Parts: sequence; structure tokens; C-alpha cells
Amino acid sequence: MTTAETAEKIEKTGSNAAVQDVFLAFQNYLAAELEELGRTENWPACDTSRAVVEPPRDSVHGDMATNAAMVLAGQVKQNPRALGEKITEILGKHPDVTAAEVAGPGFVNFRLKPEIWQDCLKTVLESGTAYGDSDVGRGKRVNVEYVSANPTGPLTAGHARGAVVGDALAALLAKAGYEVIREYYINDAGAQVEKLARSVYLRYREALGEEIGEIPEGHYPGEYLKEVGEALKNRDCTMWTEAEEKDWLPVCKEIALEMMMEEIRRDLQDIGIRHDVFTSEQAIIDAGAVDEAFSILEGRKLIYTGVLEPPKGGQRPDDWEERPQTLFRATEFGDDVDRPLKKSDGSWTYFANDIAYHWDKYKRTQGALINILGADHGGYVKRLSAAVTALTEGKATVDCKLCQMVHMFDGGEPVRMSKRAGTFVTLRDIIDKVGGDVLRFIMLTRKNDQTLEFDFAKVVEQSKENPVFYVQYAHARCCSVLRNAAEMFSGEDLSDAALAEADLSLLDTEEDLALIRLMAGWPRFVRSAAEAAEPHRIAFYLQELAAAFHAFWTKGRGEAQLRFLLDDNKPLTLARLALVRSVALVTASGLAVMGVQPVEEMHA
Repeated sequence: MTTAETAEKIEKTGSNAAVQDVFLAFQNYLAAELEELGRTENWPACDTSRAVVEPPRDSVHGDMATNAAMVLAGQVKQNPRALGEKITEILGKHPDVTAAEVAGPGFVNFRLKPEIWQDCLKTVLESGTAYGDSDVGRGKRVNVEYVSANPTGPLTAGHARGAVVGDALAALLAKAGYEVIREYYINDAGAQVEKLARSVYLRYREALGEEIGEIPEGHYPGEYLKEVGEALKNRDCTMWTEAEEKDWLPVCKEIALEMMMEEIRRDLQDIGIRHDVFTSEQAIIDAGAVDEAFSILEGRKLIYTGVLEPPKGGQRPDDWEERPQTLFRATEFGDDVDRPLKKSDGSWTYFANDIAYHWDKYKRTQGALINILGADHGGYVKRLSAAVTALTEGKATVDCKLCQMVHMFDGGEPVRMSKRAGTFVTLRDIIDKVGGDVLRFIMLTRKNDQTLEFDFAKVVEQSKENPVFYVQYAHARCCSVLRNAAEMFSGEDLSDAALAEADLSLLDTEEDLALIRLMAGWPRFVRSAAEAAEPHRIAFYLQELAAAFHAFWTKGRGEAQLRFLLDDNKPLTLARLALVRSVALVTASGLAVMGVQPVEEMHA
């Protein structure tokens, strides 16, 4: 049975395995065979969802490994090793499998014929950068909300991390077959925006020549608001100098929000961050969504009036009062305490607005919700989860990904704060210094919940210690080989389609096959990263692929038969060009998920 015939058999069993994912093909094949075995041996219904086929931890053990015996042993009440022996018998009958054996407590390792791996190169060349696309998401809708910075100032280095993580996650989910909605929530209501408006009014008076002195406490001191004050002066002259606050406050608020959001959008655009939807908090309030969400919770008897215990540790959040408040029974859905929705004066809390927003977002999405939040929002996760579960009656959940701090250095020395912002390093500072591609790649070199160090000097070094350079250099090397090949085979067709017809059976050294196996695992990597919602895994994979390619290149300098271009062996040269082109395509495929442009030449 060939791999194609295996895929056909899988399709007949109702599974929709991606033919390009050889690991998934064998995983589904094994699941189908175990189902037949279960009918023969009268097994009870089994859950095979955790039975996977993946690369073994050490390649000396085989090409693939499965934990199926370990997963099913308890369900069918059999010894794992005994069940593993039955699995080896199943695999031993497959004509593409050359060996299978049980290891340890019941893992099964097996090897495939070289041509199975060699055929994977054809799939890469035929798919291009779409290699790795899958339908694991089945078109399910996912709303990914990211950035959502208060429009009270420029985006910071911390915002940059959340922006990149969210955008890469959205791209990863789309590649895995989900229908993704990319959303930005504009916090344009409440006390912070009024604080912004008052700060702008001071800068407006300053632009008119008035001496305002030191910016008072409770205002935004950043010099970036001078531009807003100047714009208001140029537009309205002295119109607001003698006006009452109730008249100038909405004017200052409007122009500040407009200019801040324009700057935010421009900064995001310059690093390739895009959103499908921008949702206004004020618009949500004006549309009556807060009242609607409250009525739903009230109708489900999840609202009551009461007094909460004083918060521990002496810190009292803005929404806590000693007097009776209107409370949401958040503890019934896993939160630590019930949460205020209305203050004692009858006004809504910030959390009430957030509940309404998530209800509105769920109605539009009708699917999963993912929020990319800063580390300072950690205390918000349980209450948001409780609210979404209560409002949707468990039909939806919200998955909050917290992005830890980014510490900025330059040559090991902490970076001074932005002169313009006054209190933080801005996203624009980073873009101007190293560019969007470097920024995006580095922001994905750590899992989102780990602190990240960003050193301006190190991220532009041309060394293998710099992951951006190391991966880009691999792609550039591939392009260099292909340019040299075009000169060697002047006028000859070296297109992807032509290279797919090369004699790939000549790629039979362990170095050839190891590199191919790594690329064959790319679809599995995309699938697992999407299911875990962890885009940083893509950066790890690309670094591993780059290291393998560079090692191959270096070994070829000492061993003629491992070189990519051989003057005396055209068939092997064409096969190696297929290998090199595949490395370039898989690298470009991964960089596309990260939102990074692959380079064709490296410049000092």
C-alpha cells in the first residue's frame, strides 16, 4: 500500500487527513486499523484522540513513534507492551514500513522506506509556501483580539509583543484551517480618556503661548500630546480658552482619540500588523449592550446586591466599595470572588463594559474567543472567563494569553526611556532602530508567558547566536545556490515543477534524509502549534531547520558527495537543488506565519 493508497483508505473511513502531512496520514491509518482490531477483539468504544504519531525523541530509534498502546491499554484492559506488539504487527504489514518495535513501557517506533520521505519533497515543491496548510480547524470561527492598547499614548515595547504574538497566532490559525477574525478593542470611554482630554487641553493652552508649568499629577505628561494641542490650536484657534470644561472636554477627547488611533494604526501597519475589526467601547455602551448583557445575567439569577469582603493585602481596586453594590455571581463559574457590575451610585464598573463587549464579540463571532493581554491583566482572566461562560451558557470560552514584560537593552545596558513618550520605550523607537522584521522575529523567540530580553545590539549581529540572522541566512544561502545553479544550467528549466521531476531517489544519505524528515514534519508542527495556540513554536522550528541546513552546507565543504552543485553529476545536482529549493519554501512558509519577509541576499 503506497502513501497515496493509505490516504485513500483513510478518506474512506471518514477522516479528512491532509495528504501532505505524512505523520497525520500514518496516525489516521493506525487509528483506522486499531478500530478494525477492536471490532475483532470486541473492545469497548475507545478514545484515540490522544494517540499520536510523531518523530521519536532520538532519531536512532526510528523515523516515527506512536503512544497508541499507552493511550489505549487502560481502555481495553490490556498490558501496554502486549498491545504494542499488536501495533507492531499492524505496522509490519504496511508495505511502506520497513521495521517496527516496542520500546520501554509500550511506545512503538517504526521506520519507513526512503522513498516515502523523498516523495515529501515533491509535495513541498508542488505546494510552495502553502505547504503546511491544513484543515484541522474545519473552518471554525475564532476571534483573536490583540493590541487593544488604551489610545492615550504611543504603543510601547510591551504592546509590540502582544501585537506580534496576536498577529502571528491569527496567521497560524488561518494556516491550520480556522476562519479568523482579527480584532482591536478601542478603550475610548471612562476616566482614562477624560484624563487624556484634560491633558490635551493643557497642551492646547501651551500651544497658544500660555505658560503651563509642570504637568499636574493625574495628567499624561508625555510630550507626544504637544502635537495634539498644536493641531487643536491650528484648527480652532482660541475658541476654547474661555469655555467651560463641559464644552471643551468632548472636543479635546475627540481630537486626541482620532490622532492617537491614527498614530497607533500607522505604527502597526509599519510592522505588518493588521486587524479586520476595530470595536469602540463607547459604541458598545451607546448601543445598549451593557444593559442587554446585564439583563441576561439577571434573568439567569446571577445578579444580586451585596457587600464584598475587603480585598486582602490592603490594595483596594476601583470597583470595590464598603457600601452595597450590584454583583455578578462569578464564583459559580470558577472566579475567586463575585464581581461588582454597578457601583453604589448606579454607574457601571469597567468590568460591566468588558462583559458587554465580550457578549457583543461572541454574538458576532459565534465561535472561540482569544484575548492577547499584557501581564498586568492577569487578575482579569478568571472574571472574563466566568462572564463569557455565564453569558453563553458554556457555548463559548475565552482563552486569555498573557504577554510578559519586554526588557530593552543596547549592548547589555538598559535602554533609556523615549524622549517623546517620557516614561517608556515606544514601538516607533524599535522600528526606527532595527526594523519590523527583526522586531517581529525576536518577539516570538520566547513563549508569551516568559519575560523577554530585547537587545538592540544583539538582534542585528550577523552570527548564529542571533536567530533572526541565522534563519534569514539559511534562506539567503538557498537563494544563492539556486542563482549559481541557474548559471550552471543556463537556459534549462529549474522551476519548482521541473525540480519535482528530478530523480529524488538519489537523496539517500543520512544527511539528505534527516533534512527531508525535518521538512516533512512542518505540517505536523503547524497543526500542533495551532492546537496549542503557541506561535512561538514556529520560531523554534525555523531555527532547527536553519541549523540542519547550515550543518549540511558545512559538511559538504569537506565531503564532495554532499555538495549541492556537482560538476560531474547532473542527476544528483538536480535532486539536491530540489532539496535546497524545498528548504527555501518551508522557511518562507514559516516566516509568513511570523509575518517576516524572507531575504534573498544578506548584506553586511
